Amino acid sequence: MLNVCNYHYIRQNFESKFPSIFGVTPLFFEKQLKAIRNVGDFITPTQFVNDGEIILNSNDTYYLVSFDDGLKEQIDIAVPILEDLNLQAVFFANSINRDEQKVSTVHKIHLLRSIISSMEMFKKIDLSTKIALSESDKKQAIITYRFDDNESAVLKYVLNFKLNFKDQELIIGNLFKEYFDENEVLEELYMTKDNLIFLANKGCLGSHTHSHYPIGLLSNENIQFELQHSKKYLDELTGTNINLVSYPYGTPETATETVAEVAGEVGFK
Repeated sequence: MLNVCNYHYIRQNFESKFPSIFGVTPLFFEKQLKAIRNVGDFITPTQFVNDGEIILNSNDTYYLVSFDDGLKEQIDIAVPILEDLNLQAVFFANSINRDEQKVSTVHKIHLLRSIISSMEMFKKIDLSTKIALSESDKKQAIITYRFDDNESAVLKYVLNFKLNFKDQELIIGNLFKEYFDENEVLEELYMTKDNLIFLANKGCLGSHTHSHYPIGLLSNENIQFELQHSKKYLDELTGTNINLVSYPYGTPETATETVAEVAGEVGFK
C-alpha cells in the first residue's frame, strides 16, 4: 500500500492580514517525517517509477513525500530537512512559471486573499462579472469548501466553478496588478531553472502540468497541451526524462480516465 504525503507551502510562519496561505513550518514538517518513519517505509521517486506496481499492490506500508507547485521555499527549506534525514521527495512544478514567466492564477488568488477580505474580493469580482448565485449555489459552496468560513467558501466556489478559465485569468490578473509586481513575485515565489535542473538530476522532479488548471474540466485538445507541453519543456530544460505527473486539485472531476490516458500517451509513467 502506498500513502502519498503531499505538501505545498513550507515557511517559518504564515502570518498575513487574512488567512489564505496554509502549509507547514520546518519544525512540524520534520516532526511529521520522523513520526511517519515509525509506521512505514519511505520510498524515493525513482523507486516508485521503477517498482510502482509492486509498491501499490504490496501489503507493506510505504510512504512517498511530494510537493506541488514548484515553490522556491521547498528548495530552500524542505530539501535540507529531507537531506538531513536521508530522504527524497518528488517536487511537481508547473512549466508556465519559467516557460512564460507568469505567476500561476491560483497563487495570485492566494496572495490577493491574504491582503483582501473574501467579501471585498467577491465584490470586486462581482462588479466585473455580475454573477448570479442561487441559494443552491451557496449551499453547494459551503459543502464543497467545508473547512472555510461561508464567505470564503462562496468566493472559492465562484472562482473555481462559476467562471471560465479565461475570465478568471483576466479578472484576477487585472486585480493582481493593483497590488503586486508580477516579476517580483515570480522571482520570490518559484524555483529557478537551476533549481529544477538540480531536482531532475536527483530524480526528484515531476510535472504539475503547464498552467495549474483542473485539467479534467478542459477539452481534450487542452488536456493534451497541458500535459505534453509541460513534459517537453521540463525534459528539454533539464536534459532528463520526466516520468511523474501530479494533477492539480486531484478531485475525481479533474483527474479523469481521459487525463490519465493522455498522460500515458505523452510519456508519463
